[in-house]
Amino acid sequence: MEAPPIIETRGLTRDFKRVRAVDSIDLTVHRGELFGLVGPDGAGKTTTLRLLAGLLDISAGQAVVAGHDLVRDSERVKPHIGYMAQRFSLYAELSVLENLHFFAEIYGVPRADLKARTERLLAFANLTEFQHRRAAQLSGGMQKKLALACTLIHQPEILLLDEPTTGVDPVSRREFWNILTDLYLAGTTILISTPYMDEADRCSRVGLMYAGRLVTVDSPENIRAAIPGELIEVYAEDWQAARRALQDVPGVLEVQTYGEALHLLVDSAPRRLRQVRAVLRRARVRYRNLRPAPLRMEEAFVFLIHRLGSE
Repeated sequence: MEAPPIIETRGLTRDFKRVRAVDSIDLTVHRGELFGLVGPDGAGKTTTLRLLAGLLDISAGQAVVAGHDLVRDSERVKPHIGYMAQRFSLYAELSVLENLHFFAEIYGVPRADLKARTERLLAFANLTEFQHRRAAQLSGGMQKKLALACTLIHQPEILLLDEPTTGVDPVSRREFWNILTDLYLAGTTILISTPYMDEADRCSRVGLMYAGRLVTVDSPENIRAAIPGELIEVYAEDWQAARRALQDVPGVLEVQTYGEALHLLVDSAPRRLRQVRAVLRRARVRYRNLRPAPLRMEEAFVFLIHRLGSE
């Protein structure tokens, strides 16, 4: 028999006065899965994670986490989860080691296990040589890794991570994801929210959120494959003129703007390349690059949101 989901919601809803932050979400996360909640600010990702952590009351619907009903008894789920908020409350004047010991005491870690756990987590997060440094003196990336170590001190079976890499440099972001990958491979269930579409590709499944709703849930590969068409990337000297010239061309399904680049979602890249060149030439728009490109999660997400808005 298939094991029951470790996280399951049906019609999960949260209202703040007249604002519906989470709108009837049906979500299933399997044990040992690395699941990403992806979407822009205000999509409802943080509220969803806080509901699953038992930190907010549920307005309507049901949620079961690690076998515990959050509507009836949210307190019983807390020993099973490690929740890391966007701004994790480290104690700035305490050292790395003192922060770990403080959170170990909060979570009731047995004293007999404390030394081994802290040494393992310090090594795991590459913080051993910084263990006596005050948290306030750590870099942003190190603070994130310390926050994760504090979240892991009681060995939770589920991690709920709310945009943990926001505001850190690319190297620290990669190091943080290396740690998450090791945890995932060791069997920890991870539910992570992120505004970064490249991080979505690291997840086993992804839920795209927008305006409090789940737009779609699937693997990154399946989400990209479900988008009709192929991608052409254009770098034009005048991208606004290029956009005006190309947006109504037959075969161009959508035009998306990424800085100086235009991403054209077309029915067939090989067939439309010559046509796009001809249109730009007639419009007297110069370009320095025009090529087929792989479809990314970012283009897929924008396409799905546009389609949702047109329904």
